[in-house]
Formats: sequence, structure tokens, C-alpha cells
Amino acid sequence: MRTAALTTLGCKVNQVETEMMEGLFKARGYTIVPFEEAADVYVINTCSVTHLGEKKSRQLVRRAKRTNESAVIAVTGCYAQVAPEEIRAIEGVRVVIGTKDRGKIVDFVETAVTTDGVLDETGDIMHAEVFEDIPLLAAPGRTRAFLKIEEGCNNFCTFCIIPYARGPVRSRALSSIKSEAEKLVEHGFREIVLTGIHLGHYGEDLSPRLTLADAAQAVLDIPGLTRLRLGSLESIELDDRLLELWARDPRFAGHLHLPLQAGTDAILKRMNRKYTREDFARLFHRLEGMVPDAAISTDVIVGFPGETDELFEEGLAFIERLPFARMHVFPYSKRTGTPAAKMDGQVPEEVKKERAARMQAIADRKREDFAKKFIGRTMDILLETEHEGEWNGITENYIKVYVIPKEGKKLANGSLVSVHLQGVYKDGLRGTRI
Repeated sequence: MRTAALTTLGCKVNQVETEMMEGLFKARGYTIVPFEEAADVYVINTCSVTHLGEKKSRQLVRRAKRTNESAVIAVTGCYAQVAPEEIRAIEGVRVVIGTKDRGKIVDFVETAVTTDGVLDETGDIMHAEVFEDIPLLAAPGRTRAFLKIEEGCNNFCTFCIIPYARGPVRSRALSSIKSEAEKLVEHGFREIVLTGIHLGHYGEDLSPRLTLADAAQAVLDIPGLTRLRLGSLESIELDDRLLELWARDPRFAGHLHLPLQAGTDAILKRMNRKYTREDFARLFHRLEGMVPDAAISTDVIVGFPGETDELFEEGLAFIERLPFARMHVFPYSKRTGTPAAKMDGQVPEEVKKERAARMQAIADRKREDFAKKFIGRTMDILLETEHEGEWNGITENYIKVYVIPKEGKKLANGSLVSVHLQGVYKDGLRGTRI
């Protein structure tokens, strides 16, 4: 029996795409095995957001070759798209696919079995026009189902390689979104997360033109859905219709991830972000008023070119003002081919590291402060993982909760349970099931 092993680096969108490819291999009769085991085929879905992601991608190729020298190794994803020549040069690689034509991956792999050399199918992503609609042929191995509804990005932030790796915005047909979501609900998923590369621009390329609110409403109309969540969104793309739906429907999770990226207008301008920090602050406070218990999480980059000590301190002070529920902190990573890579004022690595540590300390404190507000309350959590008898899951406003079931009582992965929240614990709260 033929075997295939797949692994993912990077974002949630990459994880969704790997699951789709797993389904394609299963449909052709392959057995999916862990990546650490010997397999006939290895698929590595790569990331190119940072140099570290690219380094890990190369390491995984070499690990696969050591595990089975005769295996067909296929490399796909953002790193393969922006640097196919680097991927082709790695010993053992037989197939290179970028960020399109993943629906043909099994064909490419089977062609490579009977031919010599490296099969390179990357192509020019900047001329892609249609969303590649790959159906989910097997249930995801997670408790939350991520549903990809959009591909590509039109923002061209000066630090980001993703528009060059993913191409322009392409949106999934509303009928396809609804049928895929129905399938996920039938599989028993209690929460669906709508995701994409530039999610807030969903529908702008369709005729008639649609918006993210249309996609969200289509999923909320499905009987049996318990919870809907949105992936990362640009703050300036939240229109009134979407916000009204978010505030009105109790199944719409009270959590939005809105990347701020920098706390000063000077750096936001250099990043080509299309808002000011006060624009962001006004929206933040509006959201607090609409859904009082809502969690607003964010991304922040430190050490961007031109970020002086004074600008860093100014940005730090601004971020202190906003009660973020979670913050993802990243030191700036220079990406060849982006405008920021050529900017003056590049920040030394040791300075980036020190600034990241200071920003992360604020992030840790804000996460704990937000969670503390809910101690003593009872909330529903979606159980995700179990370790040595201790379960953890998330609330609808994205607080991580740890639960030890009472003696004789069993908990189940993917179930929604009511928990009394008792105190700070690890990176969230501890609670007792009601």
C-alpha cells in the first residue's frame, strides 16, 4: 500500500491546504502516515514569512530524505513559490509546486515516480485569477474547522513577501463556502473559522461583488452550527454590516484578530499600512462598546527599519493604552524582494531581540489581565487537547482554559462544555466543569 506523509509550516491557511492535499492522497488510495515515519511520498508545505520558516523548510526536506532515500519529496507553499530555484537545488526534491495547482499534486507526484529530474510546476502567481476550489475530502484532524474562503493579497505592505507568494485576491464562490461548511457541521465540528490570506477583501473580485459579511451570513444560516470565528483581518476592512452581524448573532465568536503591526504613525507609513494609530484606537474602543466581553488580539513587529529608540518607546506607550487580549510579537525579518529590505535604518539583531522581549512582557501581562476579568464566571469552552488527564480548550472570546474532569466523568475532544472559571493558570485560566 502506498503511503504519504505531509507536514506544514506557517499559518492556518497553510494548515488548511495541507489537509486538502491529504484528502487528495487518500482519495487515490494512499495511507497517510506521520511525517517522522518512512513513506513513499513526503509533502512539505512551506512558509516564507521569515528566514526561520525557510530554514525549517530546508531542514524538513533533508530529514525526509534521510528517513527514506527513495521517496518522492514534493515541496509546495510560499517558499517554493518565491524561490523555486533554491528548492530545486536541495538534494532529494522531485516536485516543486508553488501556491497554485495544489489540486494536481497527486498527478505531479506520480509523474515524478516515472521520470527523472525535478518537476517544477510553480508558474507566475501574479497572473492567477480564479480561486482554486479544492474540496475537503477527509475530515480535519482538529476540533475547530478552518474553512479557506479567499486567496491572495493586494496590500503590499513593505515588509511582506506574501503578495508575491500568493498573488492577487481570489474569492471562493458563496455556494462552495456553504456546501463545505455544511459538510463540516455534518462531521460534528462545533466551530468553523473562516480564513484567507487577505480575508477582509473577500468577494471584491466576484460578480456580483460580495463581502465578508455575505460569507459569514451564509455559514451562520447553516442549521447546527454552534460557533463561527473569523481569521486575521485588517482593521480598515471591518464594514458596518459585518460588525452588526458580529454584535447581533450569539454564535459569532466575540473575538477579532486585528494586526496593528506598529504603534507609531511614522513606522506605519513606512510599512505602507493604510491607517493611523488613532484610527486603530477609535475602532478598538468602538468594538469594546459593541461587544463588552470581546477579545481583540493583534500582531506587532518590532525593529522595523527606521525604528529609533524614541519611536520604539512611543509605540510601546501607545500599545500600553489598549487592553489587547493577546499579542503576537515578531522581530522584523528582512525579506529579499520587499521594499523594506532596501530601506535605510536597519535595526541590529541584538536590538530587535531586546525590543521583542520587552514587548512580549507587555503581551504576557495583557493576556493575563484580560483573562482575570472572567474569573468567577461560567463560560462554554471547546475542548481541544488532553495531556495526562488535563484538558484544555478555548472560550468564544479566545481565553485558554484548563480543566481536570471530576472522578468518573469523561470529557471528549471537540465537545462544548460549561466551565466555572476559578483562577489564573499557565497561559490562561483553570476551571471546573459544571
